[in-house]
Amino acid sequence: MIEIDDLPDLVNPVVIAAFEGWNDAADAASSVVDHLIREWGATTVGAMDPEDFYDFQVNRPHVGSDDRGHRRITWPSTQISVASPPDLDRDVILVRGIEPNMRWRQFTAELLAACDDLGAELVITLGALLADTPHTRPIPVTGSATEPDLVDRLRLEPSTYEGPTGIVGVVQDACQRLDVPAVSYWAAVPHYVAQPPCPKATLALLGCLEDLLETSLPLADLVEDAKAWERGVDELAREDDEIAEYVKALEETRDTTELPEASGEAIAREFERYLKRKEDEV
Repeated sequence: MIEIDDLPDLVNPVVIAAFEGWNDAADAASSVVDHLIREWGATTVGAMDPEDFYDFQVNRPHVGSDDRGHRRITWPSTQISVASPPDLDRDVILVRGIEPNMRWRQFTAELLAACDDLGAELVITLGALLADTPHTRPIPVTGSATEPDLVDRLRLEPSTYEGPTGIVGVVQDACQRLDVPAVSYWAAVPHYVAQPPCPKATLALLGCLEDLLETSLPLADLVEDAKAWERGVDELAREDDEIAEYVKALEETRDTTELPEASGEAIAREFERYLKRKEDEV
């Protein structure tokens, strides 16, 4: 069981969760949670006991020195933090961890039980996958939800994916079985630049969170980081004719298959986010 530190009652808390590993191409999803933990000054209130869920030969513990110079071992785990964002009328439970190596159903049950103890009203899971998408275009993000009203409000398409899944899919399935409202967003990372970080994908996921939470989120340097990342990949493509030709083919495919109305909706959503951010700055 996860032991949670004593806390005052949270206000309409929402969970935002991401896990390193199979679910997290280029660390794009876990970087969202890391970013929000930093920007919101979140406090860690509990952690999974790693002994039951991790193979330490696969996810090895790290040894290092603490602030006092003492040698410490840090074990792979999943941590739960809480934050009270100043611009949000609800508290946030941030789950940041590593996909477990074993006992996924027990892991999921314990995690959701801890979130329930904290009063969670909505679970949002984030993921990222490698895809045939050009880095020069907006990062595609697909979403799914467990309840029809969420699907309608967020204008989500029903998922048609069939195949292997990760802990994010297992958590989403468990939420549906428990009648817990849940939303899952997945960013598509260009597979030819799979090395982390991918700030453009992280920024795309944050945009979806803004739509869901109906508020602007702190972006810090992510906008500039995303532009710098794209310039760096542009330079890589210029130095390699094969990559340049491949990117051009991906662009042509994307531009041909993407419906004009879909592009218009994406532009409109981004403009709405921009206006909302400006309003919040006033």
